[in-house]
Amino acid sequence: QVQLVESGGGLVQAGGSLRLSCVDSGRTFSSYAMAWFRQAPGKEREFVATISWNDGRTYYADSGKGRFTISRDNAKNTVYLQMNSLKPEDTAVYYCAAGLIAGTMSDEYDDWGQGTQVTVFS
Repeated sequence: QVQLVESGGGLVQAGGSLRLSCVDSGRTFSSYAMAWFRQAPGKEREFVATISWNDGRTYYADSGKGRFTISRDNAKNTVYLQMNSLKPEDTAVYYCAAGLIAGTMSDEYDDWGQGTQVTVFS
């Protein structure tokens, strides 16, 4: 059974850092692109970052460029999102997703985790 489980969310002061993790099980992790999306209250889910399955190429939404870093450890079936210099507007539920291509649209991903809450206070 395919399953994605996120962890690492929490409450952090503006300017602080968090590292989210997502463990993937039930598939050949190294063959899938992985991504992070987020959804703030009252807003639609939005793309944050993605990493390809084959060459590790990454792509970021403008909101996270220079602050967020996506990485993967295929030996651990885990994708990470390191978030630095956090802002209150980063407050959202963060979801990891798996798909065949490293796209920026949510419908390009087939499987999703349950999400982890990130709250940034000023």
